[in-house]
Amino acid sequence: MASIVQFENVGLRYGQGPETLSDVSFTLSAGTFHFLVGASGAGKTSLLRLLYLSQRPSRGVIRLFGEDMVTSPRGRLPGFRRRIGVVFQDFRLVPHLSARDNIALPLRVAGMPEEDIAEPVGEMLAWVGLSDRADARPPTLSGGEQQRVAIARAVINRPEILVADEPTGNVDPDMAERLLKLFASLNRLGTTVVMATHDHHLLDRVPDARLMQLDRGRLVDPFVAGAA
Repeated sequence: MASIVQFENVGLRYGQGPETLSDVSFTLSAGTFHFLVGASGAGKTSLLRLLYLSQRPSRGVIRLFGEDMVTSPRGRLPGFRRRIGVVFQDFRLVPHLSARDNIALPLRVAGMPEEDIAEPVGEMLAWVGLSDRADARPPTLSGGEQQRVAIARAVINRPEILVADEPTGNVDPDMAERLLKLFASLNRLGTTVVMATHDHHLLDRVPDARLMQLDRGRLVDPFVAGAA
């Protein structure tokens, strides 16, 4: 199976402080599902930031889609980012747009004709249980509803890589199960999924998922990402 993500001896520090991530090396095969776990402060969000190209490493090599992201010109990065869906911990919805238009954003950025947008957006609103809130703007939505809009926006264009930072943290257990099934369905269609979570009850809900565990900025056992 071809690799889609490669980290080689990656280190990350912010400013002059100690390294947040140290000597992180792994390979993720295309179409695999990974849970990223670790205590608060272990470096999970920092690792995800490197994955979705919001941050460049202090050292080491990162390859996505077979390309070196560290040496790639900054002008090429937006094109790579469009192949990555991201569910942020703080949602990052556009406050003046409706739930419907927030979800439609990736399709519009990709240049999809307007007449082709309504159907997939409607299906996604139904899947996350927000058909009756389609016209609501983020400030009027609850935290759980905003989370569901953020997830729908991240997955609507079937990204090659989906990066999710605690995507079930603001929803009830039933919705968490439903959203995890959505991620698993997307994974079966070929998307590589990396999901950070504190909810260890979810870890056995995706039978083929692999575990990545961070401890104080380093990957530790059990770590089977990329294993056959």
